[in-house]
Amino acid sequence: MTLLALAAVLLTIALGCLMAGTFFGFSVSVIPGLDAIDPTEAVRAMQSMNEKILNPLFLTAFVGVPLAAAGAGSLLLALGHRAAGVLFLVAAAVYVLGVFLPTGAVNVPMNDVLAAATPSPEAWADFSARWARWNALRTVASTLTVVLAALGIHVWHGGR
Repeated sequence: MTLLALAAVLLTIALGCLMAGTFFGFSVSVIPGLDAIDPTEAVRAMQSMNEKILNPLFLTAFVGVPLAAAGAGSLLLALGHRAAGVLFLVAAAVYVLGVFLPTGAVNVPMNDVLAAATPSPEAWADFSARWARWNALRTVASTLTVVLAALGIHVWHGGR
């Protein structure tokens, strides 16, 4: 069971880093880059990105983070590592509340509206700033998830 816990811990960190990097990349380069070009082209580009991001690799990482973290937390609790287990469970909760919920409640519905929009400056103006604010929350939450998981590893191994 210890090897399974280790696998879940490492999977949490790896997938969490991938997701934090994805959201961070959108925050610091993709959206600012799109804001710097013709808004009509920005809409077309974002429409294309929103189509392409729905792929098995992205979806596996996106969904895998809280599943791996919850699995790691549960296994660590079962192995008697209460503090480490709780940290992984909190990491899973932070990800669900700070990434899953905003994605489902705000970012995806905004993506759907943009997908149906005729590319125009108005469509981009209605989209960019609000979408970026919510993406910033996802960036912070996914990064905090990784930090909590890293702290969980540290606590699991006695702070050495």
